[in-house]
Formats: sequence, C-alpha cells, structure tokens
Amino acid sequence: MLLMTTHIDLTDLLDQVNADRITATIAILASDPLAGRRVGSAGGAAARAWLVDQLTALGAEVRTENFPVRAVPQVYEAPRVTWGDENGSSPLVFGRQVAIHPASADTTHPRRGALGVAGKDDPAGRWLVVPAEMGLFDAYRDTRGAAGLLVRRPVDAEGWQFTMLAGPDPGPLPVLTLDPDTHHAVLAAATEGDGWLEGATPLRRDDITGTNIHAHLRPPAPDGIDLLLTAHYDGVGDHPGLRLPGASDNATGVAVVLEAARILVASLPAGVGLSVALLDGEEVGALGSAHHATQLRAAGAAPLVVNVDGAGRLDQAAAVEAGGPAHRLLALLDQAGRRTGVPLTAGPVASDNRRYGGAGFAAVGIGAGMGGYHSPADTPDKVDPATLSAIARLVVSTAHLAGIAPARLRSSIGDKR
Repeated sequence: MLLMTTHIDLTDLLDQVNADRITATIAILASDPLAGRRVGSAGGAAARAWLVDQLTALGAEVRTENFPVRAVPQVYEAPRVTWGDENGSSPLVFGRQVAIHPASADTTHPRRGALGVAGKDDPAGRWLVVPAEMGLFDAYRDTRGAAGLLVRRPVDAEGWQFTMLAGPDPGPLPVLTLDPDTHHAVLAAATEGDGWLEGATPLRRDDITGTNIHAHLRPPAPDGIDLLLTAHYDGVGDHPGLRLPGASDNATGVAVVLEAARILVASLPAGVGLSVALLDGEEVGALGSAHHATQLRAAGAAPLVVNVDGAGRLDQAAAVEAGGPAHRLLALLDQAGRRTGVPLTAGPVASDNRRYGGAGFAAVGIGAGMGGYHSPADTPDKVDPATLSAIARLVVSTAHLAGIAPARLRSSIGDKR
C-alpha cells in the first residue's frame, strides 16, 4: 500500500475523477445477474463478491461482517388481481396499477368480494377501499370478516409504484396498493355500491443474513484524523416479472465511494486514516450501519463519516444532513462544495448517516437525486455522468481538506442534529 507524504494539489486530484469508470461500476451493480441486490439474496452476494475484489485491488485489507435480518418481505409470485363493475372487468398490471403493501398478510388463493368503503360499509366479505385521507391504522378499526384492504399509492413519472421493504409489521388482512387513477375508479364504484375485486397477496417474510463489507486502506496516526466513506450496496430486489435495477439508489453512491477511495488512498497526507464501509440492509431499516456503528463505538473509534446515498442527478443542489458532533466535518464539506462548484443545501438524507450520527460519530449524508425511486425506472441510463463526477469530486475534496485544514472552520450549511 502506497502512503504519500508529499503535498498534492487538490486540482490534480479532482482531475483524476473519471465519470466513465464510475458509470461502468453502476452498470455492473445494476445488471440483470445482480437482480436488484436485495439483502440476503443471490444477487446481493454476487454484488458483494465483486465489490470485495474491487477494494482488494486498491490494496485494502478487506473483511465481511454478517448480521441478522428478520422478516424481509419477498413477493414470491406476481399477484393476479382483477376488478370489475357494471361496465365490465379488467386485470390490473402488477407494478403499475397494483402492488402488495409490505403490511399485507400472505395469501396464495385469490379472494373475491364486493367493493366497500373502509369505515363506512359492512366489511364482511368485502374488499374495503381506504380513502386517501384515511391511514391504514384507522382503516383496521372495523374490518371484521373483510376480504382485504385497498390503499392508494403514488406512482413515479413513468407510472411505476415504488417498492418498500421496511415498514409496519404484517397485519391480519391482505393489503393491495392501487395507483391513483385506479384507486379513484375503484373508490367511485365502491361509493356507488357497485363493483367487485378478486386477488391474492403472495408475500412471505424471510429471516436472512446481511453482510457488510469493510475495507481499511490507510491507518490513522494516534489521535489523527480517520475518514470513513460509506454507501449501501443493497437494493429492494427484483420481483417476479419486474426488474428493479437500483442504479441511482444506490449503485451511484457505491460507485462514487469506490472512485474517491481509489484517488485518496495514494494522496492523503501521512497519518490520515481512510476506510470504506459498503453496507447491507439499508433498505430494511439501515441495519448494516446500525451494526457497524455499534462495533465502532465499542472499539472506541472516532471516524469522520461521509455517506453517499444517491448521486443520480443533481437538482440545483446536493442535500446534506449532519448528525453527531459534525461542526468541523460540515465546514470541510462546505469548503469542498465551494472549491468544486457543487451547491449544497441542508436537507433530509434518510440513510445510513443517521445511524452513525445517532451513535455519536461526526457524520454527514450526501444525496443527489433518486430518479425512479424503488421502481423499474431506476436504470443506469437515467444517471447523469456530470452528477457522478460532481459528487465524487466533492467527496475527494472534503477528504483532502480534512488532512490539511485547520482544526476550526466555519460552515454555512448548518449542523442538523
């Protein structure tokens, strides 16, 4: 492993960022054989093996760490759902017009019943349409003997519903989600006392094992700065008949971290530590980072954590969320944004950075675009190469400044804790 002790100009480092190389990484992580990289899946294992090889090639000491994950929802068969009224019947398209809510019970045999309105009609034998203003908890108040619940779910610009793995515990009834247009039509039929629906919710929950990847590239000097770059490599995974590539979320973050680590390993000042954590289980509640943060705290470590969750398309400014004692880290990021021309704004980045910040570490999350969030629309062609370069340059600049900047800096981003 080569450790540089001479000063390297930041401009020279930023010129090393290669958007083509980052894009190639995303194409691999979002490819068909990796099947959406759901935690505990064969696709996730394939992604992990490839990432271990990439980090090893950088000269890192790489290890993997397992942790338990309970009750991961898995659609094991495309649901067949049909509804009708006095004007006829039509099947609903899985992923667009209909999907399975993560709180749904598992049913294999289709249930047929008349339509009703939740909270209004007799529930016995009916599929109850939940009005948009009613929450699922309230809808459960009177469901005795109901066939199931039908709730409204938004769609993205291409008409896909989003997939969620983290959520409430399963309830006693099948729960289907309908796109806004279908929900409106079904609710209108139910309100008129007309219509029926037939469908099943094939959704099991598996107890599986998640696996983090830890790579140590440079040891810190005693009481020196220790940088930890993180991104989650898991996605929500494919469904039967539906590809969910997970390009922006979060192949982009992983690719940016790999590119930054490649540049920084040979350029940071002597005594500045550098590690990478590629995390599993973010989509089921950031369990991988929770596991890692607990380990770091027990070991007495004090890294500066930079987490990248989404670098698909810069929309005016990259969102930055800070946690823990992140004043200095925010100031470094602020200066890096000015030097690289990347506009930054305080905003929610609901990802692994929160687990590190909650454990008391200085942590920032960076987010820049989530096109096609958790849907088949999250494809590599939607990712903007200029955004990839911009976020990689931002991370490289932040790390470089951490090694040479004075101990006290000011930031205009704000410390959000």
